[in-house]
Amino acid sequence: MSFELITIPCLSDNYAFILFNNENRSALLVDAPEAEPINKVINQNNLNLEKIFITHHHSDHVDGLAKILENHKAITIGAKADIHRLPRLDQYVEAGDKISFENQIGEIFDVSGHTVGHIALYFSSQNFLFSGDSLMALGCGRLFEGTAEQMWHSLSQLMDLPDATLICSGHEYTANNASFALTINPENPDLIKRSEEVKLARTKNLFTVPSTLELEKKTNPFLRPFDKNIRKNLNMIGSTDEEVFSKIRSLKDKF
Repeated sequence: MSFELITIPCLSDNYAFILFNNENRSALLVDAPEAEPINKVINQNNLNLEKIFITHHHSDHVDGLAKILENHKAITIGAKADIHRLPRLDQYVEAGDKISFENQIGEIFDVSGHTVGHIALYFSSQNFLFSGDSLMALGCGRLFEGTAEQMWHSLSQLMDLPDATLICSGHEYTANNASFALTINPENPDLIKRSEEVKLARTKNLFTVPSTLELEKKTNPFLRPFDKNIRKNLNMIGSTDEEVFSKIRSLKDKF
């Protein structure tokens, strides 16, 4: 059984993702920012949309859902904690639950922080993590509802996944994130190299998402509050990882 991933740009900087079985064209959609580009990809690739997974309730992740469902009879899945503010869905899940797609098992993670009730979907067999606006390329989601403690806990869980995991996050924010990261970790050779690669990719209008967990662990400051250089640059040598993370998030909010 062979699977492929399609990254779909939506709106100004959002991404949706389609994971599909190459043999029978059955497909799973992650997030629904905008119907037109998603329906176009489904039709162009002759896909049968079976399931739709929603990471969180923000409008730029759900506004295309109704129009997509006008054309496709898919099972919709979202967070039980967000039942009161998501569109009506078929299945509600929480941390530790499993969902199946084409005999592949996806695990649900609670990744609250950006929102309370944000969930992520991880397929260990395919090394895909659909992280929405929790862990992002060279960044993490702004804390609109949750706390720094919640987000650090969420990211800490994800760091335990295999390094080869592909991080399929919800926005093309990488260039801005790289510019910020260099302000607090300019000594990091991996970050310097990645920043140049991101600049080049974006001048060619190429996607910088997905990334790998290995690369994020080497370059993403939100996964590196323990780093001695970051701590020194922030004058936080004796602080906890959570305190350093909170400071990094606060600085990024003002960047």
